[in-house]
Order: sequence, then structure tokens, then C-alpha cells
Amino acid sequence: MATTFAAIDFETAKGHHICSVGIVTFKDGVIIDEFHALIQPPNNDYNWHNQQVHGITEDDTRFAPKFNAVYPEIKKRISGIVTVAHNESFDRTVLLKTMKDYNIPQSDLIMKDRWECTLKIYRKKGYKPAKLDACCKVHNIALKHHDALSDARACGKLFLIAQFERLPLF
Repeated sequence: MATTFAAIDFETAKGHHICSVGIVTFKDGVIIDEFHALIQPPNNDYNWHNQQVHGITEDDTRFAPKFNAVYPEIKKRISGIVTVAHNESFDRTVLLKTMKDYNIPQSDLIMKDRWECTLKIYRKKGYKPAKLDACCKVHNIALKHHDALSDARACGKLFLIAQFERLPLF
């Protein structure tokens, strides 16, 4: 059972290009830190569909820092501790590809090859669907879906529930 962990969520502008990050750190079941940042993607370029999903636009990130300026805050919060995401393969891959784009070696970040994944956890428990918003609805967790900080907070709460309570099978 993880007593300290960080839940993370990225929103992307286009492909793997990050435009927003949310990280919520939990210790002994309590939120001890929250971090959110808008990030200017390369050329401040967005895919229209992604904008429709999360509502972040070129205007929002025109003066936002680039990934390499925000990375130290990300590293400080997830390096060396259990990291959780809803659909971890997406968020972990986005992070690693973006680090590569900025010539930040993967070895700079102490992390496991796989993070904890609340999507997989809740699928195993029989949730259908096991999407973040659906799981939050079942557990009455407040969510502003596709807001990186809200998604990370909700993911962390789902992880706690999975660790500390018996969940009904659906």
C-alpha cells in the first residue's frame, strides 16, 4: 500500500505535445500538495479536436512557459515516488516523449517503467465503463473533466478508494 504517491494528468495540444499538467501529492490519504501549469506546446500549435476536449487554446498558452521551464516542478513531485494516472500508458508516454523532445534524458527522472493505473484497476474490478468520469460518478468524486488538476485529484482519490476500501463488482 502506497502511503505517499503523486497522481498526474496531462492535457495535450497536438500529438504528445503537452499544454497542461496537474499533479496532486497524497500522504497517508491526505492531499499535501497540488501543482498545475499551462505549458506552451511547440509553435503554440493545437489540434482542433483536442481544443474541443479540454478547452485550452493558443491564447491560453501564448505566454505560458515551455516544458523545459516546468519540468523541474514535475520532477520534484514525481521522481522516486509511486506515480498514478488514469490510463498511465498515455500520460507516461506523453511525458517521456516530451522529455526526449527537450533532450532531457529519461534517466534524469527516477520512476518505474509502469505507473499505477486507475483505469486498469477499475476495469479489473468490473467497472463498465471504467473511464475517469464514470468512476468518479459512481464514487461521488467532484470532477471538472479534462482539467488536468481536477483529473489528477480525482485519479488520486480513486486510487485511495481502491487501496483502502472493498469495491463492489459491477
